[in-house]
Amino acid sequence: MTYCLGIKVKEGLVAIADTRITSGNEVTIKKKLFTLQKENCSLFIMTSGLRSVRDKAIVYFNEIMEHGLDDFNKMYKAVNAFGAQVKRVGEEDRETLEKSGFKFNLNTIIGGQMKDDEEPKLFLLYPEGNWVELGHGAPYVIIGNAAQGKAILNRILNEDTSLKLALKAGFLSFDSTRISAADVDFPIDVALYRADSFNMVEHHYEKEDLASVSAQWDKELKGALKNISNEWMDTAFTKLGKSTKKRKKV
Repeated sequence: MTYCLGIKVKEGLVAIADTRITSGNEVTIKKKLFTLQKENCSLFIMTSGLRSVRDKAIVYFNEIMEHGLDDFNKMYKAVNAFGAQVKRVGEEDRETLEKSGFKFNLNTIIGGQMKDDEEPKLFLLYPEGNWVELGHGAPYVIIGNAAQGKAILNRILNEDTSLKLALKAGFLSFDSTRISAADVDFPIDVALYRADSFNMVEHHYEKEDLASVSAQWDKELKGALKNISNEWMDTAFTKLGKSTKKRKKV
């Protein structure tokens, strides 16, 4: 399992990807975030699924972008190109993989901006090569282990959220997932893109880099829970009454 999160707000894009790969009892660290930065071209790709499929599709896609970048003036064209490479890998490897018991299950988040895009774009690409674009009504997408990290994103994110707050909420979403899922953990890679800048930056965080943030969030959550009013529970607990059974002292 993995955790990859893409966020789109008016100010730009945020991408967060864990690097933990679990295979049986073996745990390794591998990048799941690929960035491409050229003149009038900034994009990131994050994937969940078989590593071999991902690596092969990335190599094919990178070769196309290196030799034909002028053909990709809009993000959807780049997404189509990557989708075509995923299908190409499927045609080459799907049968062999499935005979060996592996599922061809590459899901991809692609975000960025090309020279003729009016704003940054965020896409979810399926293993079949088709895709959906995330709009202002759906400011984020997660692939991999998604359940535990959605609550804070649903409460915080909208199109007017700042990049800094989006990254903060994104990290806390990852942290909630990490606490609940043994197969999601540090280190994490982060990509940030400010709209119309054509300057995508990438940063790597180890566990110790964000330990104080995790600890602060844990403390703040427990404090907030204690500060929530108890009045709404009083009627129910009055009905419950007190225990009449005496407990033996140990």
